[in-house]
Amino acid sequence: MAVRANPTLRQRRLGSELRRLREQAGLGGSQLANRLGISPGQMTQMETAKIGVSPERLRMVASACNCVNQPLIDALADMASDRRKGWWEEYRGSLTTDFLEVAELEGHATRLAICTTTYMPGLLQTDAYASAVFARVFPPLPVEDVEVRTSFRIRRQEIVRSGKTSMQAFIHEAALRMQFGGPKVLADQLGALLEDSERPGISVRVVPFAVDTFPGAGENLTFAEGLVPELDTIQMDVSQGALFFDSPADLAKHRAIFSRLDSTALSEDGSRDFIRSIVKEVKATYA
Repeated sequence: MAVRANPTLRQRRLGSELRRLREQAGLGGSQLANRLGISPGQMTQMETAKIGVSPERLRMVASACNCVNQPLIDALADMASDRRKGWWEEYRGSLTTDFLEVAELEGHATRLAICTTTYMPGLLQTDAYASAVFARVFPPLPVEDVEVRTSFRIRRQEIVRSGKTSMQAFIHEAALRMQFGGPKVLADQLGALLEDSERPGISVRVVPFAVDTFPGAGENLTFAEGLVPELDTIQMDVSQGALFFDSPADLAKHRAIFSRLDSTALSEDGSRDFIRSIVKEVKATYA
């Protein structure tokens, strides 16, 4: 079997879940390899996603680890059997890996919850707004790089705009007021956000400055739900790119964060009214 040079995010997740099954069973790599009749090196390569694992072998691993969580086993088997390449692979070589991995995460999620504090959620940005976001990067990007990143971001939006994947977006007032590209671009973006908030499967909730405590402040987060809760993933935007977390402790922490957001954010109707009031303010600056 060929050794992978650069395993994808999803392949690495499958490998880490194999390791988690083994560790929960209290087995060393050599012990599990012996039970499966393979070499310790092969076991390591499976857990590091350097080689693939068939659904049949995955079920053998689960059995050897005495795992009785059938929904998890079935979900992992589905991951192992899915060898399709996503549309984002077309951009490999044109964009850095973190761009592709964010799209890969979104493409396989069953539901998305997003929290943004500095800019509109990427899945709801207009073309002009997205271009302005990328144009503000320092040192400046070449024009062609801005165009590629923008087109990639717009293409990512198909999963929510088509209704394939539902999304709940919690947007802080700071993000609603932050200008990228000037007031006209912002006003158009806010108008598009209002339209998106009426689409089936898209929920937009605003967290005003007036909210006393704001969990997760300063972080742009995506909580991507998997086929089962154990396969949920958190993605965090940082200046260097994207970070991904999937430990049980991290998942529990961020479930609590989004639960608190749900209880503190404005309702969907209240959020639309709030956004409309900001649109009026912004338009007044250039009318």
